[in-house]
Amino acid sequence: MNSFKLVDKLSRLSMKPDSLPQISEGDNLKNQSITTPCKDNSEETISSNIANSYLNILTLIGENPSRQGLEKTPMRAAQALLHFTKGYQENISEIVEGAIFCEDVDDMVIVKDIEMFSLCEHHMVPFFGKVSIGYLPNKKVIGLSKLARLVEMYSRRLQIQERLTVEIANAIMEAIEPRGVGVVIDATHMCMVMRGVEKLNSKTITSAMLGEFRNDPKTRQEFLSLIKN
Repeated sequence: MNSFKLVDKLSRLSMKPDSLPQISEGDNLKNQSITTPCKDNSEETISSNIANSYLNILTLIGENPSRQGLEKTPMRAAQALLHFTKGYQENISEIVEGAIFCEDVDDMVIVKDIEMFSLCEHHMVPFFGKVSIGYLPNKKVIGLSKLARLVEMYSRRLQIQERLTVEIANAIMEAIEPRGVGVVIDATHMCMVMRGVEKLNSKTITSAMLGEFRNDPKTRQEFLSLIKN
């Protein structure tokens, strides 16, 4: 990079946010309007504020956000980010409502290979993989789709895989108070594939074992054997 380009890039990075162009939802970049700070927390306002941030990022990295291919990118990216993090707007009671049933069963229940997509909180790039869940009922069972929805709720947040695994297990314990819960996640992290060490075939496996899954080696082994096969 020559000295002129370096000085130009540094000057962009030193620009104050107020000096950069801003947009609101429905605008395109050919007719930008300057927005003023607002305490309104409506989805439209949040989308517009995030879009303004993406617009600033495009400018700072040296792109031309007014060109045809990028005109609507800030708002698209804002709406995508809100979808990727929609789990912040959800909670356990809403997810499992009406789907907990009293049943006199006590054998292990397993749902495996639940697809999972999340964003690493360190670099905000994706990690994705599969989640396997097992639990030992204690006179109550939960609708099978609700296990997948709990995975979705916690994965649609900024996460690390280790915490995600534990949060899913704790949520199931809270919802139906089983005798034990096991959760295993097998995932690929793009922060290790696209950047840094760039190891294309690396996988990360995490587990959380609660109750009898932690205390009884036979129960734990049965679960691990069944999800493997």
